[in-house]
Amino acid sequence: MEDLLDLYQRPYDPKRPLVCIDELPVQLVSEVRLPLAVAPGRPARYDYEYRREGVANLFLIFEPLLAWRAVQVTARRTAVDFAEILRWLVEDVHDDAQKVVLVVDNLNTHGPWCLYEAFAPERARRIAAKLEWHYTPRHGSWLNVAEVELAALAKQCLDRRIGSAGQLTREVDAWDEDRNERMVGARWRFTTADARIKLHRLYPSIQE
Repeated sequence: MEDLLDLYQRPYDPKRPLVCIDELPVQLVSEVRLPLAVAPGRPARYDYEYRREGVANLFLIFEPLLAWRAVQVTARRTAVDFAEILRWLVEDVHDDAQKVVLVVDNLNTHGPWCLYEAFAPERARRIAAKLEWHYTPRHGSWLNVAEVELAALAKQCLDRRIGSAGQLTREVDAWDEDRNERMVGARWRFTTADARIKLHRLYPSIQE
């Protein structure tokens, strides 16, 4: 916990960009009947029936110090899918960086080993060498700022029936483009000093 809290206090360094990543499965649901359109004094009305269209996965990449985010839609969330996200960050987004400082949770695909499932060893090692890993503690995923951004995405964009991966992609692209243009940031105020006071019960009792 303190590792992450100290990390969030670092000033922005373009050579060591801070990148938080989280992911979310999304149930794709389409309409069985066309909704009744909105009319004066009457909101749009939707039938209670729906059709399940499978599941998609969202990877949310958030750079809190730049107020920038990107959401990528994938069919699954395997190690290979995550490795492609890391490749994109290292080779395309931050190719000039010395290190990409990552914050992720403890999902079993989150580690440099995923790169070797997706790429030749030489390329996997080159990507891995540019990554600095920081993990949220068990039961502490709230310490990942990307989770806060995912909650905003779910409330503002995913609170409707979305029937296909293509529609989902269009929706999240519009959402992150709008937030990036407005430079919506994250006001993270919880510090290590706060944690030692408010969460003192979690620390071992040391008799000096």
